[in-house]
Amino acid sequence: MIKRPYYIKRLSASINRSPVTALLGPRQCGKTTLARAFAEGKNATYFDLESRPDLQRLQNPELVLGSIKGLAVLDEIQAMPELFNVLRVLSDRPGNKTRFLILGSASPGIIKGVSETLAGRVEFVELSGFDLSETSSDNYETLWLRGGFPRSFLSVANEDSMAWREGFIRTFLERDIPQLGITIPSAAMRRFWTMLSHYHGQYWNSSELARSMGLSDKTVRSYLDILTGAYMIRQLQPWHENIGKRQVKAPKIYFRDAGLLHSLLGLPDLASLQGHPKVGASWEGFAIEQVLQTVRPAESYFWATHSGAEIDLFFIHRGKRYSVEAKYSEAPQVTRSMENSLEVLGLEHLWVVYPGEKSYSVHGKISVCPLRKISDINKAI
Repeated sequence: MIKRPYYIKRLSASINRSPVTALLGPRQCGKTTLARAFAEGKNATYFDLESRPDLQRLQNPELVLGSIKGLAVLDEIQAMPELFNVLRVLSDRPGNKTRFLILGSASPGIIKGVSETLAGRVEFVELSGFDLSETSSDNYETLWLRGGFPRSFLSVANEDSMAWREGFIRTFLERDIPQLGITIPSAAMRRFWTMLSHYHGQYWNSSELARSMGLSDKTVRSYLDILTGAYMIRQLQPWHENIGKRQVKAPKIYFRDAGLLHSLLGLPDLASLQGHPKVGASWEGFAIEQVLQTVRPAESYFWATHSGAEIDLFFIHRGKRYSVEAKYSEAPQVTRSMENSLEVLGLEHLWVVYPGEKSYSVHGKISVCPLRKISDINKAI
């Protein structure tokens, strides 16, 4: 099993601070495995709410959960949303020392229910698939090709990984989407998701996609929001600086898991990926996701003007401004956009992330950094 020390530390801190901790993320990203690893050696009671025996145990949830000492883990909390009110009552009891760890797949209903019912009592921990700090930087090509879902990444062969991802996509469309209370035909969502894979790394254009699918702008926007809320898509918002030039206002669209992107594009191996027209966009999205998992800024953006200047990733850390450019090139060059952004955005530093081996400086405030060494970015800020 691949260890996930960052999340274990986050859970430990959250459990100590708050009566309820919500561990959220897409299905099959490792929430249950992480929760069991965290609970090991502790005074913990585990409930799987998709298990009939465990549901029977919770016929009187306030009595059962109120008698637990230590940690109570409630997996697949979306199966019993009525527990949110029970947890609020138990959390507010004087002298309560029980801590609750609730697990659920991403769902607007869960997040809304937890936020409204348990306001001031809950802390959220968002879990994603594996990242480079967990899989080792030597495996970055496998992580890029297969994505970070544990069963996909750990498959014996690329064919097995591809088959798992196809099954995941089918299950997500045919079971998970309806369970969220969303009545969209799976065929329509599959078509939209496939079309969206060709827009990976591009500005969102609802009108263009709507025309292609014969739907309204509002409908395709709702489809995008569903995939975003389920942690499938990242909408990277634009940063607006007070300058004279017109700046891009539409978000950029990225698949959060590169493996799912490659499945929808029909790319089973590294050779197919490297020869595909979307290889540069795929690398950009993968690099951005890995930087975000390493640096973990509170908020992140991109910046672009209609005259062509653009920066892939912009974030503020401890009051200082930083940027990252992702280039699928063995010898990335400093561009006018990079130099311009240093002045316009007032950047402290800009890193160019590439698939090579060596780190080097190309400007007083611009460095080239191999993807396998992106932890150096975290150390520098």
